[in-house]
Amino acid sequence: MTQEFSLDLRAARRNSGLKQVDCAHLMGVHESKISQFETGKKKPSVEEICQLSMIFGRSFESLFAGIFEEVRQEIGARMMTLSEPGPKYRRKMNRNATLQSLEIRLRDNPYDHYGCGS
Repeated sequence: MTQEFSLDLRAARRNSGLKQVDCAHLMGVHESKISQFETGKKKPSVEEICQLSMIFGRSFESLFAGIFEEVRQEIGARMMTLSEPGPKYRRKMNRNATLQSLEIRLRDNPYDHYGCGS
């Protein structure tokens, strides 16, 4: 979890006018958990990320923009060294189509392709 996420989460909460205790109540967790998220000491689960997204009216991608950019760069670099399948591989057309789509997503704005919007 990047420091950027922790800071962005804190800013989102403060901009919303909610206190940590408010968020904790809405999520059904102890207030200390919100503090741990905001200080980067604890990573939220997928369910907690969905709750935070709902509470703040922010997409998953906007909450994790920094992480998405890191992942986009890492996958792009790995695509350069991806080996070709053997000649008997039956799903080569599907594989090629998937890799072409992935290349487009990596090149374009990655958040346009997830259907969540900001």
